[in-house]
Amino acid sequence: METIDAQSETSTSELKIKTHFTGKVVKTSLAGALVDIGEKSPAYLHVSQLPPAADGTPKGVEEILKPGQEIDVWVKRIKEGRVELTMIKPMEFDWRDLKKDMTVTGKVVRIEKFGVFVEIGAERPGLVHISEMAHGFVKAAEDVVKEGDEIQAMILDVDRKKKQIKLSMKALLPEPEKTEEAPKAKPAGSGAPRGERKGGRRRESAEEDYTAYLQTETPSEPELTAMEIAYRNAMGKAKSKRAIAQEKHKRAEAQERDEIFSRTLTNKIKTS
Repeated sequence: METIDAQSETSTSELKIKTHFTGKVVKTSLAGALVDIGEKSPAYLHVSQLPPAADGTPKGVEEILKPGQEIDVWVKRIKEGRVELTMIKPMEFDWRDLKKDMTVTGKVVRIEKFGVFVEIGAERPGLVHISEMAHGFVKAAEDVVKEGDEIQAMILDVDRKKKQIKLSMKALLPEPEKTEEAPKAKPAGSGAPRGERKGGRRRESAEEDYTAYLQTETPSEPELTAMEIAYRNAMGKAKSKRAIAQEKHKRAEAQERDEIFSRTLTNKIKTS
């Protein structure tokens, strides 16, 4: 927002909405005040455009403003040559001001697992998703920025109905150089390929895009804890014992059937 000293006389036709002035109170009334901002005629400050009191209780104009007092004001509206002011600092951007591909500067006000919220002077903070923070894979947003950092970002999308502003830091960064390396021969008898980590998941290079990381990364079997290994071993032993017992039972049943068959056959021979 542009700032103009009230002592330098300006023309109404040159004034812009949201222009900042340090003006001097000329006169007060119950409805508002007249403020000298360097024009031929004082500008008008309505009582509704006074800043709210710290305790939230409304106060009269004369309780806040005194003739001769210097105050910060912004141009709220220009109508038929009359300049209307506000003491409530306006937002830098209205929804209609926000356009796709626009570059904005803001302060990181909140960090989440999925990205960071950036105050850019609009009604709502913009969101930089973690996939839009850098060209390489970002494990945690805190690895790139900290709360309070001032950053630049490009607007990817604006949804006024949902009051959402999507930003990208990556869009303003130069594309990483892609280097091709010859594949290295794997030594005989070696274990997992170099570059892999526990669980079989690949270490992603810093140049690999996070979107590609999500598409190519495949879930691997998690490494078992000592308790889980002991439990599986115990279950395996229990299964082996059951299998041995079942096998003995089957052999006993078969032996019993053979004995019954043998006795039956012997009895038939004796009676014949």
